[in-house]
Amino acid sequence: MKNNELVDQLIKLMMQEDLGDGDHTSLSCIPETEIGKANLLIKQDGILAGVDIATKIFLAYDSELEVEIYIQDGAIVKKGEIAFTVSGKSLSILQAERPVLNVMQRMSGIATTTHNYVEKLKGTKTKVLDTRKTTPGMRILEKEAVRIGGGANHRMGLFDMIMIKDNHVDFAGGINEAINKVKQYLAAKNKDLRIEIEARNINEIKTIMNNGSVHRIMLDNFTVDETRKAVELIDGKYETESSGGITLETIRDYAECGVDFVSVGALTHQIKSLDLSLKAIS
Repeated sequence: MKNNELVDQLIKLMMQEDLGDGDHTSLSCIPETEIGKANLLIKQDGILAGVDIATKIFLAYDSELEVEIYIQDGAIVKKGEIAFTVSGKSLSILQAERPVLNVMQRMSGIATTTHNYVEKLKGTKTKVLDTRKTTPGMRILEKEAVRIGGGANHRMGLFDMIMIKDNHVDFAGGINEAINKVKQYLAAKNKDLRIEIEARNINEIKTIMNNGSVHRIMLDNFTVDETRKAVELIDGKYETESSGGITLETIRDYAECGVDFVSVGALTHQIKSLDLSLKAIS
């Protein structure tokens, strides 16, 4: 996973918000020297994600904990399977339990949802993209879960790609004005960033193509018929991305129009966590 420093900061925050001045329940009834084991139990079919980060969390709590992994990230899992066993101080396992489950349940839910969308795209060239509609602070993990589920990552944030949306166009004074200002800015800052721009209708696509200085055109809230016409007009000169209200039921229709990408905010902000639990074993 990229940006390990950010992941380390996130784990520290998890520990701070959960531990406070101590796990008083466990401290009061579990001897500090007690050694134990626990299994990560799969309670729902889906795609497993978060094993690597779970290991990092356990070791952040206690570097002497040992994690024996049986199922890797990205695997299709069935109810009743065991993903890994963690062993070591019982206190450490108990303290790390909730952060581990919070991360793995959400990441596995995202990976499972993404997998379902990817399955709908089989036989087409279209890839499903995530968005910036993520849980604050959790974006790096949620986008990793999309990747594990077979999807593709869009930009990580505002810093790694130019994305000219409708408000940028309107505030800048028009499509040409926005594109030209972006080009000037990139040249002045000596930055090499890909440029994507949102189009609201066919006329805006024509204006964008006449300017010619972008890499990808986003077809925002286009119908399937409008998307087909837009793809024919663009004719492979630019990458194309469909966006806006696309669901599991409709994504195939958009893909069959020939778009390169479909972005789906629901991958990360309308998902149900996968049911997992950490169970102590004797």
